[in-house]
Amino acid sequence: MDDRPLHVVTGALGYTGKSVASGLLAAHGADIRLRTLTNSPNRPNPFGDRLELAPMDFTDRAALVETLRGAEVLYNTYWVRFNHKLFTFAQAVANTKALFEAAKEAGVKRIVHVSILKPDEGRGLAYYDGKLELEQHLRRLGVPHSVVRPGVLFGRGDILVNNIAWVLRHLPIFGVFGDGRYKLQPMHVDDMAALLIEQGATTTDQTVDAVGPETFTYTELVRTIAGIIGIKRPIVRVPAWLGYAVSRTLNPFVKDVIITREEIAGLMRGLLFSDGDRVGATRLSDWALRHRAELGRRYASEVGRRIKRDVAYEMV
Repeated sequence: MDDRPLHVVTGALGYTGKSVASGLLAAHGADIRLRTLTNSPNRPNPFGDRLELAPMDFTDRAALVETLRGAEVLYNTYWVRFNHKLFTFAQAVANTKALFEAAKEAGVKRIVHVSILKPDEGRGLAYYDGKLELEQHLRRLGVPHSVVRPGVLFGRGDILVNNIAWVLRHLPIFGVFGDGRYKLQPMHVDDMAALLIEQGATTTDQTVDAVGPETFTYTELVRTIAGIIGIKRPIVRVPAWLGYAVSRTLNPFVKDVIITREEIAGLMRGLLFSDGDRVGATRLSDWALRHRAELGRRYASEVGRRIKRDVAYEMV
């Protein structure tokens, strides 16, 4: 019988989950068992036999409970970015509730859940409404937990920062929505993972904002990235409806959803900015400088990552 403590991570072959798995193995090595719930068992697995793979099947309650049985911590990074024919917010909410309830039945000692900044201020936006509903459900569940609220993550195949660079490299102008003065505090995905792991070791219920050390207006962020990758483009203000319309015309060419109305609304309402303490150490400007040669060379596709499940996440 293996009596090492079990830690379970959703999506350890994906984005945030991969950084959590890497951080746990770096900190604990062979002293823990590490398991992931995944829909992509054929993705390249950089962890080899140090990572146990289990299916992310929310419809099989008994199997889900057994997968989670006796875990010290469940790190939940599962979510969807927008409604699509392959996935919806409603499904993601129902699936996550099923996961939480299975975790309680399985005796999981702590749940660390990834939410979003200011979910209570994003009412009327389905992304934020879903996140708020899940926070409330988790608090009622009675399992010790932490809720970690990121805004924008970057690093190793992120979507927003990489695709800003991609647009700068490929289009003659860059349009910012409205006045572009709304703020963001990007956090490196490895700093996010370190925070999640830290929360996994705490003993009290916590809700923590996850933001990086630099604050940018959206226009400043675009200008910073443009300067770092050495691209000169006019940065122009456009009405939100026009920016969204242009993005929709590009969607078929990249076979993806570049940005949604809700994401634009969240940006412009300042929902990606926190007045709380800065908890990330990695400066986006420093990281982008180190990675300027490859930043934005490849378009990062959300839909592609849901379809091409045998390819490394950061390569889609």
